[in-house]
Amino acid sequence: MNDTPLFQVSATPIDIPAIRQAMLDTDCGAYAQFEGWIRNKNDGRAVDRLEYEVYEPLAVAEGLRIIEEAMQRFKLKRAMVVHRSGLLELGDSAVVVAATSPHRDEAFKGCRYIIDEVKVRLPIWKKEHYASGEREWVNCQECENPRN
Repeated sequence: MNDTPLFQVSATPIDIPAIRQAMLDTDCGAYAQFEGWIRNKNDGRAVDRLEYEVYEPLAVAEGLRIIEEAMQRFKLKRAMVVHRSGLLELGDSAVVVAATSPHRDEAFKGCRYIIDEVKVRLPIWKKEHYASGEREWVNCQECENPRN
């Protein structure tokens, strides 16, 4: 693997082809990727854009722990996360999680584990900008009752 950090926060758009290239490994037969986008509705309210604030030192440290856990638990060969910070528009990629393994089941499970843990454990806050002109810091509803 090249010297790309396994977990990074980016103030610029995520380069998805570069992530795939960084994950490429001929020892692996499986590559799973999750990409989270900015959508136009949340809880019945029209959303124009989102804003993410990240406490980067802690987010990176905890993100690396999550990746290491997933690699051990699911026997992943590689895993990577890139999460955006700052103001994002509808359709922008907010987060990308990638995992490789010899077999697809581990890659899928590892990718799912990583995004679920990122949502629960990282110091990343989301402010929604609504079509009405209002703005509000919001909680991830699934994060309050994470699945096992």
